[in-house]
Amino acid sequence: MQKIITIGESVFDTVFDENNRPVSSFVGGRIANAAALLGSEGLQVAMVSECCNDHVGDVVVDFLEAHNVNTRSVDRYVDGATAISLIFNTPGGKRMMNYSKYPADRFDVVWPRFDENDVLLFGSFYSIEGSVRPRLLEMVNYALKRKAILVYLPGCQHGINCRITKVMPAILENFEAADVVIANRADIEAIYPGESGEEVYKNHIEFYDVRFLYIDDDLSVHIFARGMHRHIPAPKPYAGDALGWQARFVAGVVKGITSRDLEKKSLHTVAASVWDEIVTRALDRANNQ
Repeated sequence: MQKIITIGESVFDTVFDENNRPVSSFVGGRIANAAALLGSEGLQVAMVSECCNDHVGDVVVDFLEAHNVNTRSVDRYVDGATAISLIFNTPGGKRMMNYSKYPADRFDVVWPRFDENDVLLFGSFYSIEGSVRPRLLEMVNYALKRKAILVYLPGCQHGINCRITKVMPAILENFEAADVVIANRADIEAIYPGESGEEVYKNHIEFYDVRFLYIDDDLSVHIFARGMHRHIPAPKPYAGDALGWQARFVAGVVKGITSRDLEKKSLHTVAASVWDEIVTRALDRANNQ
């Protein structure tokens, strides 16, 4: 069985209503939530991350383990505090505030084992953050040497002032390493303002010969590859939470890759109809909570 290794932040979210009253709290991060979904379905999943050895960190780790995710590679540091994110619903839209206290020596994790055709899911701000990046890049390069399939989710964490020019070299390195890139319009807009999904693919991603799954505002998905552009409509209007939708879609794509036993060496020659089916099923999954 192909293993799934995920690298992402460990954070605890609290959502407030327009009267600044807390209405819900949960483990945040689309990668952590995708890992939990995959683990709950019996797939072999490991999470590589870090959180403090505090009560909030216990909540995060307990959530992952309750969904059958291996947390051996979650670094439980003692000098700091587990990251939290406060999400305020205001008349002008969502406003996010992030709080964290990490030790000076970060991402001191136990490396998981990578075997050929295992899937590495990584991305978001965590994959380009300066204090994490050097060790994370070592692990990404090791996964490449072991011939793992790499799925990259580009993007900057909302609520954090992300200087794109500073992190662009890391984003480009991630594009180069990836076999599959999954991004929504907001993620792409933050990196390449004013460019459509097709323009971003042709101008910045096509060179790397990856499968680019671009999620539009209406939650339809464009599949781009060299010589291929497919459009999979959204199955129905969706008005639920964005985090849950994205986590389910990403989990659906990863499960689609593993359930078909796709191999890295032939991934780029897989028929367009197979990608259509993978994305269609992932969309169905995302829209059904």
